[in-house]
Amino acid sequence: MQHERLWAPWRLAYIKGSNSDDSESRAASESLSWLPGADQECFLCRCVADNQDRLNLVVARSSHTVTVLNRYPYVNGHLLVAPRLHKASLADLSDEEHLDCMRAITHMVGKLTDSLRPQGFNVGLNLGRAAGAGLPGHLHWHIVPRWTGDTNFMPVLAGVGVIPQALEALWEILAEPPASREASNPPAENP
Repeated sequence: MQHERLWAPWRLAYIKGSNSDDSESRAASESLSWLPGADQECFLCRCVADNQDRLNLVVARSSHTVTVLNRYPYVNGHLLVAPRLHKASLADLSDEEHLDCMRAITHMVGKLTDSLRPQGFNVGLNLGRAAGAGLPGHLHWHIVPRWTGDTNFMPVLAGVGVIPQALEALWEILAEPPASREASNPPAENP
């Protein structure tokens, strides 16, 4: 039986895990602008605290949310929308945070529709580790673009999925200039 190889060097960091004893990493962590209640081990809190959006794959920010490319996507365009504050449950969110999360999801679905032309979406969140949450301490919604027939022969034969676009290329398409981020997600009006 002949085996094909798919080269995915960016997954090595995921396989190896992070080295929390690294002094350079600790020094960089101390220079970030952490929000109250942030968990310094949480990658979403780090994305909020760090202004290097390209490096962190942050494509949008609003007053209460951050939107990032999933580093280990199910399909091309897989995004995560999270509240800026480290909150684990829906009940922890304020009304403003709930609304801003839904506005960010709506905005990104529109942006993905315009740029990638998917035929549908899965949008959802996993509440708790038993429900599949890989990061149960920081609530986040998954936006997963879908296409008719997007399960190709490779997963059937080998359990392998192919994502045809580099994360950096997708970031270029979806990232918003800092000045337009707030304008695209205006604060809610009071009734």
